[in-house]
Amino acid sequence: MTDRPAKTAKSQRTKAAILEAAQRLFAEQGYERATVRDIAARAAIDPAMVIRYFGSKEGLFARATAFDLRLPDLTVIAKRDIGRTLVAHFLEIWEGSLSNGSLISLLRAAASSEDAANAVRAIFGGQVAPMLARVVPPAELPLRAGLVATQIMGLAVTRYILKVPPVVAMDRAQIVRLLSPTMQRYVVGKL
Repeated sequence: MTDRPAKTAKSQRTKAAILEAAQRLFAEQGYERATVRDIAARAAIDPAMVIRYFGSKEGLFARATAFDLRLPDLTVIAKRDIGRTLVAHFLEIWEGSLSNGSLISLLRAAASSEDAANAVRAIFGGQVAPMLARVVPPAELPLRAGLVATQIMGLAVTRYILKVPPVVAMDRAQIVRLLSPTMQRYVVGKL
């Protein structure tokens, strides 16, 4: 008789090792350059196991870059603090305790991969828009959600991907102070 829980635990460890290796390689090399063979080597497994667990490189990428933004409930935040709260939250996602590098690798890959671009749109459309829908008039939601995305993704691209020196040099408190008024206007101010 086979010990099923031990086999399941080993499968879970293997999947976790593949995902961790994929997240690191996609972050370091981008979607196009990272190969299934490289990911398997980093996870110390046979490349066939990657396909067995994830179906394809695209399937693995989708799982490796899946990310819960853990967005705040804006209905419990004072209206005047929404911009500051969102900027601080996204900084925590990009570089704080909520970061695992997958969003940065996803943004990097989105410039050259339609699959990655679709994943970014799915994250923002599936998480940011519903969050904003709780505090934004329905007729204004698409425009306001798009503007919030420009601010957040623009910050991420300039700070973490292009590494524009003045943006990289700013500390988090300074970024929150400088970007909060714009974010506030995008979410609840006059357009």
